[in-house]
Amino acid sequence: MYLIAKLLLVVSLLAVVGCSTTRPSNPNNLCDIFDDKPSWYKDSKKAEKRWGSSVPVMMSIMYQESQFKHNARTPRTKILWVIPGPRKSDAYGYPQAKDNVWNEYQDQSGNGWSRRDNFADAIDFIGWYNKQSQKRSGIGLNDSYNLYLAYHEGHGGYNRATYRQKNWLMNTASKVESRAQQYQAQLQTCEERFKGSWWWPF
Repeated sequence: MYLIAKLLLVVSLLAVVGCSTTRPSNPNNLCDIFDDKPSWYKDSKKAEKRWGSSVPVMMSIMYQESQFKHNARTPRTKILWVIPGPRKSDAYGYPQAKDNVWNEYQDQSGNGWSRRDNFADAIDFIGWYNKQSQKRSGIGLNDSYNLYLAYHEGHGGYNRATYRQKNWLMNTASKVESRAQQYQAQLQTCEERFKGSWWWPF
């Protein structure tokens, strides 16, 4: 009975850690992120296995969209320069997904109870979206530059090359690409210790 109680306590503590909404202390280092939040590694690898896009690519997109803030929203507009008005977009959560795209993800992925402020759901969404970018726009699953352009513009916009009129967006996509490469190099130095954790499910 003592052993069972102890195991239940450990599981409860892990659940609390997994549901934590605090941001990683060092979002510039993927090893530090997963040290802070070990469950994020597990969730990211599940999404990688399911959809084929690599952990560094998906995490780089999430960083760019929300800096890992679970309840991130777009700023409010201003009425008469002072009064808070409606938000510029209904994008929300870790992936900054809009309502209509999130609803499409829920319908197609089988993850109907998913939430944008839940990391596991959010990283799965990014993996799913990247898979749609491969299907609809012919983008490689680890082509972080073009995946981000499609993520931002939508597949119709990407296919029409609307991003070519937005130098700031192409610059941002380059930052996503650089961060994905940085994350990849970092993960190669530390991934074995996460794979060796007793809770690793694969």
